[in-house]
Amino acid sequence: MLRLLGILFTVLLAIATAIVVWPQFFHLEQTWPFAQIVAARGLVLGAFLIVAVLALLLLLARPLRGFAASVLIVALLGAGATGVVGMTRGFGTGTLPAATDTSIRVLTWNTAGDAVSAEQIARQILDQGADIVALPETTEAVGEQIAVMLREQGHPMWVHHVQFKPDVVDGPKSWHTTVLVSPELGEYSVIESSQDGSSNTGSVPSAVLMPVGGNAGGPTIVAVHAVAPRMEEMEQWSSDLRWIADQCPEGNFLLAGDFNATVDHMAGLGVDGGDMGYCRDVASRTGNGLSGTWPSSLPSLLSAPIDHVMASPNWTPTGSIVIDDAGGSDHRGLVVQLEPAG
Repeated sequence: MLRLLGILFTVLLAIATAIVVWPQFFHLEQTWPFAQIVAARGLVLGAFLIVAVLALLLLLARPLRGFAASVLIVALLGAGATGVVGMTRGFGTGTLPAATDTSIRVLTWNTAGDAVSAEQIARQILDQGADIVALPETTEAVGEQIAVMLREQGHPMWVHHVQFKPDVVDGPKSWHTTVLVSPELGEYSVIESSQDGSSNTGSVPSAVLMPVGGNAGGPTIVAVHAVAPRMEEMEQWSSDLRWIADQCPEGNFLLAGDFNATVDHMAGLGVDGGDMGYCRDVASRTGNGLSGTWPSSLPSLLSAPIDHVMASPNWTPTGSIVIDDAGGSDHRGLVVQLEPAG
């Protein structure tokens, strides 16, 4: 009887391991609780290694050696597969390549409302030489303060903003998304459907900026904020991800912001090699795919890489970094560098 229970446990462990390592094979990447588990592959890797150590200890007990050996094999296979995914996406790089005359830098940072001051944000923009900045949970007033500081430092930027329920006084900061764009990229305007919410993410706002005037050839910029995948929000979360993917059809597009999703959750949402529509995740193509951005209270390799910059094939990713100093936010910032393709 005990032997049968051991075999059953091992089989169930092997199935669970396969689902946790690659839930998209089973179409479970957006299903609770697998969506939450796969979000932090560093923790998954650590869990497999702990199970392997426990199995090694059980090998000391002669009656349990067969059971312990099978568990050890499953745990090591799970750890190895998770490690291969990590090596493919990258465990982290610390520097960006030197900027060129044609490169652009994009910074995204969920500032958790007032947790990060305008001075801190402006300093990071200057230090990173950002040309486009997506700031979920940052108000327009703070964006304007940042712009004034940047102008005084010789780094002017235009401020764009979307707010849900603007008639509500002192509503949550999560109802705000602010975008700053360098004048060197041309003139931009937030499209009406972003402003009025008729085409947007559902619970927290994203912002779609279109080039206007003589800037018709510039990229469309989408500052992203999807709802978090809490149990009661799973349907809205999946809807938000589909909406974001729809914002990157063929053409010249940049997506940046808090996706509240890793590239694992995006399986099936990409087109022609893209991760979200035609857009490709920059961090996972430049050695930072497993560098987590949330929560900032955990080391980056144990947290979830849910903040992204994605670019259409018009752009070639050349580098990325995750900023260690979260400045009081529960998210780390992400900076990427891109070059025009071809």
